Amino acid sequence: MDAEELSKTIIEFYEKLTTWEDGVVKDSGLTTSQNHAIEIVGHEGAIKMRKLADKLGVTTGTLTVSIDRLEKKALLRRVPHKSDRRSYLIELTEKGQKVFKMHHNHHLNLTREMMTDFSEQEQATLYQSLKKMMEHF
Repeated sequence: MDAEELSKTIIEFYEKLTTWEDGVVKDSGLTTSQNHAIEIVGHEGAIKMRKLADKLGVTTGTLTVSIDRLEKKALLRRVPHKSDRRSYLIELTEKGQKVFKMHHNHHLNLTREMMTDFSEQEQATLYQSLKKMMEHF
């Protein structure tokens, strides 16, 4: 397999996944990026702004605007960090937990649907390959 064909396939997969994601969040009143922030906090628990920004691939300045909006919607809150007085942790509110669970279930269902024809070994190989690819970002 050459890099050209693999690149084309990765881009096509990304576009299909993005289209699916946009359809899922369309009527939620949230952007895809805001849903991803909620998803990450839901998985990680309370998280520092810098780490959340890194996971989302955005600057802390860009993330601050998004967190402000999500706080206004009562989905996330800033909590002072116990050992670093200059820093805050971002955590889900009860309402944010509900949004996380609903959105996460969409992801789980899509993953299960995509993996229907994969053996356990193929699933493990795909997982390992994706993890290895992400090390280069």
